[in-house]
Amino acid sequence: MFLFDFQLLAALILDIVFGDPVWFPHPVRIIGFFCNKFETIFRHMFSSEYVAGLLSFISVLAVTTGGTALLLYLIYTFSPLLAQCFAVFLLYTSVAIRDLVIHSKRVYKQLKSNDSVSLDPARKAVAQIVGRDTAALDQEGIIRATVETVAENMVDGVTAPLFYAVLFTFLAPFTGINPVFLAVAGAIGYKAVNTMDSMFGYKNDKYLFFGRSAALTDDFFNFIPARLSGVILVPAAALCGYNWQNAWQVFRRDRLAHASPNAAHAEAAVAGALGIELGGVSQYFGQKTVKPLIGRDDRKIDKDDILRTNRLMLLASFLFLVTMLFVRFLFLLIFQ
Repeated sequence: MFLFDFQLLAALILDIVFGDPVWFPHPVRIIGFFCNKFETIFRHMFSSEYVAGLLSFISVLAVTTGGTALLLYLIYTFSPLLAQCFAVFLLYTSVAIRDLVIHSKRVYKQLKSNDSVSLDPARKAVAQIVGRDTAALDQEGIIRATVETVAENMVDGVTAPLFYAVLFTFLAPFTGINPVFLAVAGAIGYKAVNTMDSMFGYKNDKYLFFGRSAALTDDFFNFIPARLSGVILVPAAALCGYNWQNAWQVFRRDRLAHASPNAAHAEAAVAGALGIELGGVSQYFGQKTVKPLIGRDDRKIDKDDILRTNRLMLLASFLFLVTMLFVRFLFLLIFQ
C-alpha cells in the first residue's frame, strides 16, 4: 500500500536536490515541440481557428500521454523494476520546487548585491521567470513580480501535478495497473494541458479562438488544486509564524480578484500571510495591464518577502502532499 508513497517522495527528493535535469529532454520541451508542429499542421488544414486549435489540443494530449504510456510499456516488457524507476524519474520532472526557489533566490541575491548600484541585474533575473515587461520595474515591482510568480507557480509547478498524480492512483484497485504508472499518466497529462495553455492560451488576435480549448481545459484542471493550495497556505503561514488569520481573510476576500479564475487563490493567501499588497499595474508586450489589488497594504513590500514566500511555498507543498496521501490511504482502506 505504501510503496507508491515512497516512490512519490523519492521523486520530490530528486527535484529538491537536483532540480530540472539539464542533460535530459524535459517533458515540457517535448510537449512544446509537438504544440508547434500540430499548430502548423492544423492551421494549414482548417480555416476555422477554433477547429484547428481543438484538433491541436487533442493531438498534443494524445501523443504526449500515449507516447509516455507506450514508452513505459516497452521498458516494462524488458524490466518491470526499470519501468518503475523510469516512472519515478518522470514524476520527478513533472514538479518544479527547486527551480522556483533557485530562480526567485537569484532575484533576491541580485537585489541584495546591486540595489544601491543598479537594478538591471535584478530586472534580468526576474525576466527569466515572469511574462511581463521588466525593463522599467522599480525595486518594489521586481519583488512583487517575484512573489506573485512563486505563489502562482506553486499551483502549476507543484500542487496540481501532485494532485493529478495521486488522483489517478485511485484507479489502481479497479484496473490492476501499478499506481506509479497511473500517477505518471495524471502528472504528464496535466503538464500537457498546462503547457498548451502557456503556448496557446493568449487572449490576442492570434490565439483568442485557437487557444480557447487549451485555456478552458487548463482552467478546469486547475480549479480544485488552486483552491486547495490557497487553503493549505493558511496552516503553512501559522507554522511559519506569519499572520495566518489575515491569510484566511484575504484568501476568502481576494481569491477571485484576477482575470484567471484560478491564479489569485495562492497569491491572496500569500499576500495576507505577509501583510503585503500584490497586483496593480504591469506591462505585457508593451501594453499596460491593470490587475485588481490583492491583499492589504499593511507595510511596504521588501526583498525578504521573496524568501518568506519561498518558505510558505515549500511548507505548503509538503502539507499538500501529506494531505493527498492521507486521502489516498483512506480511499484504499475502503476500496482495496
